[in-house]
Amino acid sequence: MIDGLISIVILLAILVALVVIHELGHFVAARRAGVRVHEFGIGFPPRAFIFHRGKETLWTLNWLPIGGFVRLESEEGESADPRAFVNARLRTRILILLAGVAMNAILAWLIFTAIAWFGDPIVEARIRSVGEGSPAAVAGIVGDRVTGTDAEGEPVYDESGDTIVAIDGMRFPFFDHLETLAGSTPQGAALRAKAGETVVLTLRRADGSLTEVSATLRPPDQLEKGALGVTFAALPLGDDLQRGPLEAAAVGLERTLDAATLILRGVGELIGNLGDPQVAGPVGMVASVGALRAEWPPVFLLWFIGLLSANLAVINLLPFPPMDGGRIAMALAIRAAGGRITPALERGVYLTGFLILMGLLVWITIFDVRRLGGG
Repeated sequence: MIDGLISIVILLAILVALVVIHELGHFVAARRAGVRVHEFGIGFPPRAFIFHRGKETLWTLNWLPIGGFVRLESEEGESADPRAFVNARLRTRILILLAGVAMNAILAWLIFTAIAWFGDPIVEARIRSVGEGSPAAVAGIVGDRVTGTDAEGEPVYDESGDTIVAIDGMRFPFFDHLETLAGSTPQGAALRAKAGETVVLTLRRADGSLTEVSATLRPPDQLEKGALGVTFAALPLGDDLQRGPLEAAAVGLERTLDAATLILRGVGELIGNLGDPQVAGPVGMVASVGALRAEWPPVFLLWFIGLLSANLAVINLLPFPPMDGGRIAMALAIRAAGGRITPALERGVYLTGFLILMGLLVWITIFDVRRLGGG
């Protein structure tokens, strides 16, 4: 229970930080555009206290730790204040709305860049068994030794097998092979892609020493036996990979774009499979934080924060009210309709969208609980 509470607190702290950074983008863009900002709130009301009174903006801390907000002058409807949000030019309003999305995207890029720069986890592959007469056996590669049998008569192995560190000098960053890791090994996929070729394998022996061996892989028509002819026992993490700042920035950008694509696919799968949603809600996210804390190095939690920041950017960009993308779509619709959409209708659209989102969140949470309970 204590671990669960710690995971909840950590997740809430992460989400509040990400939303506050998002709202800071709105705040800075609004102030630069001359739009009046009444309040910058951390958390949601009721208000706990005011920790700073600016010239025109209150900085407040609120009791509900589920995000944050920026309260602009007249965000919808009409206002006589020339500095009201609704009286700003359409382009200005769109830029203010997009500023929050940009902040979360930039934060995700910075996090992914820092990981690629200072310590990118590398996944290796320890060999369980080597097929007789296989390319691995010919190259002198060894697998784990059988030390006995268990109660069911299955063989018990030690951890003395060779570990593949690199193939033709190529190492395998964990965060670049997430989809492959879900079903197989990146080393296996790389070997199959080189079927029929001679490759240089960098191996870590059981005593920790590194060596290189050459192996001629089986041709494509024999891949049912495996290109190298081995089975893998585990995928341990090897030494971290450090890159130069420019290369790390490029890797960070690529991973940010990959995260956005992954999130969009997740949204598409959610819409196409509402009867059994395969996405995580709040309960699933708490479970993920708990697993990352207990089983993985801290860099994995940092990567998770970057993924959530990219998630927040993409989700807010969708043209669905009351997301920022939905507000942009509404502003464009009002312009196209020549102002014939009333403030009451605009607020009704936002309220309807909010209720749909809350209902969807509850629906996903039900499946989160069922999965955690084995149902």
